[in-house]
Amino acid sequence: MKKLLLSLAVLGTLFTGCSNDDEENNTPVTPQVGEISGDITTTTSYAYGNYTLKGIVRVKSGATLTIAAGSTVTCDKINGDNALVVENGGKLMIEGTESSPVIFTEVSKVPGSWGGIIMYGDAPVKVLGGGNTSISEDGLSLNYGGSNAAHNGGSLKYVRVEYAGKKLADGTKELNGFSFYSVGSGTTLDHLVSYMGADDGFEFYGGTVSLTNAISYGNYDDSFDWQDGWQGQNNTNWYAYQTNKGNFGIEIEASANNNDFYPKFTNVTLKRATGCTPEVAGDVQVDAIQFKKEGNGDFTNVVIDGYGDYTEGGIVYQGAAIKIQDATTNTNQVNGSKIKLTGVKITNTSQNVAGGSSSITVAFPEGRFTTNTTATGASLASGSWSTVNGLNLIQ
Repeated sequence: MKKLLLSLAVLGTLFTGCSNDDEENNTPVTPQVGEISGDITTTTSYAYGNYTLKGIVRVKSGATLTIAAGSTVTCDKINGDNALVVENGGKLMIEGTESSPVIFTEVSKVPGSWGGIIMYGDAPVKVLGGGNTSISEDGLSLNYGGSNAAHNGGSLKYVRVEYAGKKLADGTKELNGFSFYSVGSGTTLDHLVSYMGADDGFEFYGGTVSLTNAISYGNYDDSFDWQDGWQGQNNTNWYAYQTNKGNFGIEIEASANNNDFYPKFTNVTLKRATGCTPEVAGDVQVDAIQFKKEGNGDFTNVVIDGYGDYTEGGIVYQGAAIKIQDATTNTNQVNGSKIKLTGVKITNTSQNVAGGSSSITVAFPEGRFTTNTTATGASLASGSWSTVNGLNLIQ
């Protein structure tokens, strides 16, 4: 009996101890409140909290800006231009988690309300005319380009940008959810979401950085876009869903420079919802992947769905899984075996492969374009990072 009482007492102590520990570990953390504005010139950290982004915030060369997991950063378009800009030499460290992403949003929740996240580096580019540097098209008119392939602009993990796409400064160009100007391979881009923007979800202007585990949902122009000789080699799990408005699933160009940059991708899903229309009436762009101006790439395990016929002004436009827009790209990139798409599953789409005009006949060399009805495309785990107002973005 004494042994039994002793055992019960020990067990009671153990259970009491566990309960106390759990209570201590689950103590709610009060979110901080504050404003992020002006130039970031030194190492600056923001703890978990709810912050207001006011104006064009620039992380200057030599500075690092860190924002803790679970934070929400909100801007308001009535205050004018808002954007988070990382200049070459600066770093942005935002490492959320699947259950505690970092969210950038705007008060009105209207697409095109702010400038999104813009990052600059000095990795290699090849711009129109063959040059190695250029001026940004974001309205800020900053230089980009260089020779530092391993440029490190920081780490973005589990970050969501909502309602971006506003024209900045000179008002001549729209902006994307995420814009990467000559960003290098030392930068980490993982589990990023661009939601309901008025231009592209993600755009790369040259550089060597890769993007893994990405969602582009409901963006008005292209889900993914690149130019200026972007050459990321380790891209995987790209998921795009075009809803109300949308042009290409992926727009690919190399600024009219014949090249061997050949960015590489595995596990890509491109979907277009029924009733989705081009961004601008009269400018019909309804294809899943468009190659133009010497663009190329290597894609494996791709799912394409929903790029069917679109009728405007009494004319029926046939969507294509793969569109080769111009004759030069067809000659140098297709015939030159610099475009490769293997394991492609195509459903609810009018054409597999098409040229941009009736004079362009596209014939991939053997093994450079293959289909597979069992392709699976992007493989992403749902969670708070991929859920907006109760909507799971992975449809």
